[in-house]
Amino acid sequence: MKTIRVLFPLAVALLGACDSPNSREVHAVADLLLVNADVVTVDAALPFAEAVAIESDRILAVGTTEEISKYRGDDTELIDLHGQMVIPGFIEGHGHYTSFGGSLMILDFRNAKGFSEIVSMVVDEAANTKAGEWIIGRGWHQDKWETREDVLVEGLPVHDSLSNATPDHPVMLIHTSGHAVFVNQRAMTLVEVDGSTEPPEGGEIVRDANGRATGMMREAAQDIFRIAYSGHQGRRPAGLAESELRRMVTLAGEEALRNGLTSFQDLGTTFAEVDLLKTMADEGNLPVRLYMAFEEQAADMAGRLDEYRMVGYGDNFLTVRSIGEKVLDGALGTHGGWLLEPYSDMPRSYGLNVVPIEEIEASAKLAIEHDYQMAIQGIGDRAYRELLNIYEAAFAKHPDKTDLRWRIEHAQVIHPDDVQRTVEASVIPAVQGIFACSDGPWVEERLGQERTHERSYIFNTLAEAGLVPTNGTDPPVDEISPIGSFHCSVTRRLPDGTLFQPQEVYSRDRALYSYTMGNAIAAFEEDIKGSITPGKLADITVLSQNLLTVSDETLLDTEIVMTIVGGRIRYRDGEIVR
Repeated sequence: MKTIRVLFPLAVALLGACDSPNSREVHAVADLLLVNADVVTVDAALPFAEAVAIESDRILAVGTTEEISKYRGDDTELIDLHGQMVIPGFIEGHGHYTSFGGSLMILDFRNAKGFSEIVSMVVDEAANTKAGEWIIGRGWHQDKWETREDVLVEGLPVHDSLSNATPDHPVMLIHTSGHAVFVNQRAMTLVEVDGSTEPPEGGEIVRDANGRATGMMREAAQDIFRIAYSGHQGRRPAGLAESELRRMVTLAGEEALRNGLTSFQDLGTTFAEVDLLKTMADEGNLPVRLYMAFEEQAADMAGRLDEYRMVGYGDNFLTVRSIGEKVLDGALGTHGGWLLEPYSDMPRSYGLNVVPIEEIEASAKLAIEHDYQMAIQGIGDRAYRELLNIYEAAFAKHPDKTDLRWRIEHAQVIHPDDVQRTVEASVIPAVQGIFACSDGPWVEERLGQERTHERSYIFNTLAEAGLVPTNGTDPPVDEISPIGSFHCSVTRRLPDGTLFQPQEVYSRDRALYSYTMGNAIAAFEEDIKGSITPGKLADITVLSQNLLTVSDETLLDTEIVMTIVGGRIRYRDGEIVR
């Protein structure tokens, strides 16, 4: 690919030299021309342009409309964009691809105004669900509810109203973070959780003053319920599980395309899942390009990593070369983020170390031996520091290994002392701009004013220190909207109009870079993605207006006009193109 990038500009220059009345012009013929556009390339060699020529799955040329028109042939499709913005395809820098697809097939609680509304939704679902079948939903967050239940334990409801309304169905309501579940009595009876049950290491069963389980299961305490549900699903007719997984892949991909995403970095896959994705890549049925990270136990990965390592498989639609998101800690929203000092609103707790440090160390050993990237969750400042310790120790043992680009996912709370350590270790904090706005209303409750200002969501501080700026929305944790995350990245404006950590806003240019080239660098893909450069993959997003120049007030009005993956238009004017 580097050879192509070096030779192509020379070829264009030679063709230009032949441009005279007495010479015969010879040009490659494009399959697609985008002209009269506002092109922002994210390439310093030619930052702005008017038109793009595409041949097969690659960018052929970039320039003025007049220059690019020379690549038009009899069969070339020409699209006049009338000044609309053209950018490199958005790259989702952190998400859970099949979980996101699955979230589109279950109850969605994102807009629920309170627990009673959620119970009503579950009751409606139960009326159309066979007795004994699980009812699953996702997306609730107690700090976003407008109404509160009368009985609260640590800011959370108790299960009585849910249990009384659903005696015949096990119910599991997944927190928006994915780091906790709320269950009814039928589910607890099914897995034999009661007042005497001890929580597993790295988890909490929330109890009331009398020791009775409320229904809230934090971190590792949720695993037994997820396993029970998976076991139930596994007893279904043969072939149904694969059919549903294929549907998840398709639904997630189509929603990504609607939001202008051409690539998706998945932080938690399995060997079985990769087997199916490889088959779908062979079939040409992956909607977007996938970068996958294994979330398997170190003991299970030993001896298999070389077999599964893939870079650019299936015409660059599938890459597997990372280990993550093995969560060292939990989420701030569920008081699971592992902190150096206690939570301000729950002084008894420092959060949770979910996956033992020894397991992360074993994974790091495998990663560095088999040329895999590490991409582990470190939300709280204690978790972040522990990961830096693990990474630095691994690097010290292998000074010959360079350009590792190990990542710490989310990086929401960082002690100031650890910023320079991150720079010196060349670690990438893989952050999500949207979290500053979705979490902003309650972060100070968790951390207190001083700690919030000094350590929380310091994304621009990290970039100013010289670290790779990244971005994403962590679907299904937050809405899969690059426009929404871009808006938060450059404004830090909360729903009530206040600003959260406004000193940490990205510039418009940096925000665009973070969603394109920054994310490409974080996945070793900057030679084929991240900018509109001749020779790179023709992954392009067309927007209704210029993200760099429109006002803050109208930024969220930006629409995805077109999503192009490998030179093929996959989404256009509100419709998926098959």
